Amino acid sequence: MSSNFFFKKKTVKLKEIFPNIVNSFIVNDVKPLHLAKKNDLTFFDSIRYKSLAIKTKGSACITTKQLEKYLPTNVVKIIVKNVLYELAISTKQIYPFSDIDYPDLSLKKPDKKKYKNVKFGNNVLIGNGVKLGKNSLIGSNTIIEHNVIIGKNCIIGSGIILKNTIIGDNVVIQDNCKLGQKGFGFIPNDKKNIKFPHIGKVLIEDDVEIASGCTIDRGSIDDTIIGKNTYLDNQVHIAHNVKIGSNCMIAGQVGFAGSTTIGNKVSIGGQAGVSGHLKIGNNVKIGGGSGVVKDIEDNQIVMGYPAVPLKEFLKSSKK
Repeated sequence: MSSNFFFKKKTVKLKEIFPNIVNSFIVNDVKPLHLAKKNDLTFFDSIRYKSLAIKTKGSACITTKQLEKYLPTNVVKIIVKNVLYELAISTKQIYPFSDIDYPDLSLKKPDKKKYKNVKFGNNVLIGNGVKLGKNSLIGSNTIIEHNVIIGKNCIIGSGIILKNTIIGDNVVIQDNCKLGQKGFGFIPNDKKNIKFPHIGKVLIEDDVEIASGCTIDRGSIDDTIIGKNTYLDNQVHIAHNVKIGSNCMIAGQVGFAGSTTIGNKVSIGGQAGVSGHLKIGNNVKIGGGSGVVKDIEDNQIVMGYPAVPLKEFLKSSKK
């Protein structure tokens, strides 16, 4: 499923953004390396993404002098000192309203003739272009902003705000959750911090359950994704671009920093923290209160701060 959200894309040529570029074209979109296609602008800012850079199909890439050699020869290389700064500036030129979450002024009470197979509590507000699946239930005081898609047989609790989000079938979202808002991203500057645009969305796959008070930020350039049959306990925070696999169990007050990927069948104990840009493998178990600062391979059990294999943690705790 796809949906267009509130960002108004402008027609911009690459040369308008980067005047020194010889080969110019109308930029179709801004995408991460693995999703970029012809006439898309992408970016490459860390050697850990080398494997994606080698295969990218994007037409132009913002990168550094040290990293340009890993890109395909047909890609226009835009050499800069600060990749994320230049990415933020160029993305805002194409999506001029993507760095601030403006209120949805199209909100109104739902047309019950249009959504005749959906049940609503009191004081629900719906934006333009919202799609609601059959046999879903929307709790009181919930706001569903424009172009959000909710699948069949979903239960959306009370006091929830949904924006820039696509939800599958049989999903349960309990009270007071916030999904699809702009994530925490800015480029420090001596005069004024540059807010990083967020043009991604939140994708919630089938059979997911999200408990009360969770916050899930939409993606910046990529999307934030929660896989099938994954359960989140209360007050979990998921930052922009995080991808959580299927059949995961995340206990209360766990926090994920941006752009980390979690595998399938991962269990995480309460109040653990996972740093950004990490890869956590399949069948991993992370103990409560742990601090994960490095990648974890499949089938590992870790605990502590920083998180280490369980046997190592138990050995050190006896000293």
